[in-house]
Amino acid sequence: MLVKEVMSEDIHYIQVPGNRLNALELMREKNVSGLPVVKSGTKTLVGLVTRSDLVNNPDEEQIALIMTRNLVTTTPDDDIKDAAIKMIENNIRRVPVVHDGELVGLVTAFDLIQKALSKLDIGEPVKEYMLKNIPTTWERTPLNVAFEMMRYSGFKVLIALNKDGKLSGILTETDFINESEVVSERTVHNTSVGTEGDKWSWDSTNVLYVITNHLKFSDKEVKDVVAVDLITATTRTTVTECANKMRHHNIEQIPVIDVDGELTGLVRATDLIKAIKD
Repeated sequence: MLVKEVMSEDIHYIQVPGNRLNALELMREKNVSGLPVVKSGTKTLVGLVTRSDLVNNPDEEQIALIMTRNLVTTTPDDDIKDAAIKMIENNIRRVPVVHDGELVGLVTAFDLIQKALSKLDIGEPVKEYMLKNIPTTWERTPLNVAFEMMRYSGFKVLIALNKDGKLSGILTETDFINESEVVSERTVHNTSVGTEGDKWSWDSTNVLYVITNHLKFSDKEVKDVVAVDLITATTRTTVTECANKMRHHNIEQIPVIDVDGELTGLVRATDLIKAIKD
């Protein structure tokens, strides 16, 4: 199967020059987590910007200074296995599709799940592809603390546990973004300057105003935001069955439980596409 058979051609992108607000608004409107960046007035691909890029660079406004420039790309006639390998080896979820340097499409891990893997008959159990080191938090954790836990873990998802240590929900980077806003905060730094022997100069003060941006979260707790209808897989669920669950519910990560209902792992679209490569 070729990339052109699974890629999205109706893609949303942003132009440079451009700013973070426009990018964030477009991501929220179209419910996407990443946008190819093209040169103004053309389809020439120059970069890629993700929600993580915006979150990790709250003080930068210009997309050109936030985006990733050294891109991994593919072409319409490449095999989907090659696209999957590029995602896996570079730990990325999306690859722009280019032809003669121009953006013609975008292929994501979810595209591979939805349009390829879900149609294959792969009977391997999902436990062969799941993560066992799962980022978790208590469901009563404040959102701002939970966000830092997710960020420090290096994942874009967090599993919520109740007071009994049982699975109670799942929280994604998108959920955090939807419950936050970028706010500016001004801090004042006073520095006295002068020359020894000049009694007046010691009374002189330079006032330095520093304005920084950061994410501000609502006062909600994790339990107030997690999805109510939690979709799970078991260690015996096959790769194809899991892919169909992702496709049907339009999700990219599923907690994995054992036969007793205990949380035992997490499988993401980027984990599951390894079955295509194999």
